[in-house]
Amino acid sequence: MDQRPDAAPGLPDELFPRFAFEGAPVGLACLSGPDGRILAANPALAALLGTDPGALAGRRLAELDHPQGPGTGHGLAGEVWWRRADGSAVRVRLRTGPERDGYRIVAAEAVADGTAAARAEQTHLALASAGLGEWSWNPADGRVTLSDRAAAILGYPARATPTWRDLQDAVGRDDLDRVRATVQDAVAKAIPYAVEMRFRRAGDGQEAWISARGQATLSPDGMLAGMVGVLQDVTAREEARRALHDREQRLRVATTVAALGIFEWHVLDDQSLWENERMWEIFGRRPQDGTISMREFFRTVVHPEDKVSFRRAVAQALHGDGVLHATTRIRRPEGDGGETWRTIEMAGRFERDGPAGLPRRLIGVVADITDRRLAEERQSLLIRELHHRVKNTLATVQAIVGSTARTASSIDSFYEAFVGRIMSLAHTHSVLTEDVWQTASLHSLLENELRPYADGEMRPGTGGRVELDGPAVDLPSEIAVPIGMAIHELTTNAAKYGALSNRAGRVRIRWSVEPGADRPRLRFHWQESGGPAVAPPTRQGFGSRLLQRVLTTQVQAEVATDYAPGGLALTMLAPLPARNAALNPLAAL
Repeated sequence: MDQRPDAAPGLPDELFPRFAFEGAPVGLACLSGPDGRILAANPALAALLGTDPGALAGRRLAELDHPQGPGTGHGLAGEVWWRRADGSAVRVRLRTGPERDGYRIVAAEAVADGTAAARAEQTHLALASAGLGEWSWNPADGRVTLSDRAAAILGYPARATPTWRDLQDAVGRDDLDRVRATVQDAVAKAIPYAVEMRFRRAGDGQEAWISARGQATLSPDGMLAGMVGVLQDVTAREEARRALHDREQRLRVATTVAALGIFEWHVLDDQSLWENERMWEIFGRRPQDGTISMREFFRTVVHPEDKVSFRRAVAQALHGDGVLHATTRIRRPEGDGGETWRTIEMAGRFERDGPAGLPRRLIGVVADITDRRLAEERQSLLIRELHHRVKNTLATVQAIVGSTARTASSIDSFYEAFVGRIMSLAHTHSVLTEDVWQTASLHSLLENELRPYADGEMRPGTGGRVELDGPAVDLPSEIAVPIGMAIHELTTNAAKYGALSNRAGRVRIRWSVEPGADRPRLRFHWQESGGPAVAPPTRQGFGSRLLQRVLTTQVQAEVATDYAPGGLALTMLAPLPARNAALNPLAAL
């Protein structure tokens, strides 16, 4: 390239005259290329760095950086630390001119020591006021220099210089591998890092949570020259965070055990947020289906008969203290494509923008109380059933007392008949109480009464004295008591006067269930044989009245009695009441 005689060596003459370049009181460098290599340097710049101008030619400007710190400059402007020829550091302020034909002039001016010290002190004060302590690590001796604030945070005395290993040994065992991996990765990528860790303080051995930030400094040849950074004691913040997390976990456990769904409804944009899985279960939805807005809730989910009362509850909460309590039925889709109505209870509170502001959101919980409502209804029904049963039982006892007294010939005969009938009544009630369906097995009632007279098994075809032949039939409570009493009277009569009064007599009971016009019917047949000759009774006792009247009125049964000489025969055809599902405590399972 042609140059004028007054141009500096290596300096394009169209950029700067030689006399102006070399005589400038500030350091000047002409840079070229994308990597900012020095094409020419003036004597002032060489003096600033303690070297000759020729020694700077061909070097990149970035190679002048000192590992003491990156300074405050960005690119080719601002303040930076440069390394002098003797290894010392000098702080300079850079200014860069416009680029012309791929070249640019950079001016470098030393920053007065007072200014740098003042700014450094300001930096220290600012960091300390923010609770930050400074540190730097020198790989030559492995020691870490701590500011007074940093030393206090770590439990060291002022001006302490612990080794890097000392600090690592104080890091929590569960955190050390994570911290080491983070730092190594940041150094390899030449990027800053930030870590939080548990640290055992040097002075008192107390555990603290430390937040540390740092960045590696590299030499001109790219080798690790040190590390600088800041640290902060975040124990209070971490304890608060953990306390909040523990409260959230306790709340989540409590709502999970109580099967409560947690939600938020943002009033202005009509958007809802479901906080836990129970909300999705209650409404029969999946996360991919999305939540339900209040508008959709009123329009398609709430039972039509409950919409007015639910709107009234919301209005009362909005115009009152903001507390919402509401119960309603909701439509819930099921997995088979169908749907069911479930009863939910909702409780929450509206948050407002100020004491008199508009409601902003509703935070609350939802509980599915369908099973509880069914249980309450079943309990009410059981109480009514109990009242009815006690009333019928007392009426039966009264009838037993009166009829037994009228037919008894002595106190002993009265006692024997009365006790037997009461025991039969008690057994029937015991069987009903033990069964979840409040039913009694017909086979069990027969077996209980006839077992004392059987000479072996009572199964059909065994040749025993008593034979029971029929399918399993459970008698509902409303007919189990009168049928149980009838079985007792038939057994008592057979033992006193009929087939069970001698050793040759036999009793065969057969029953079956056959369809009826509106409900199944029980066909029951009692047949005696081998006993004394039978004749029709001359007067009607309690047993006869029970068989004819009670079975007819309470059971709506058709009863036919045959007093044939060869043995008494009784046939009963009784409709079986339908089971009441509400009486089954397992119905909701």
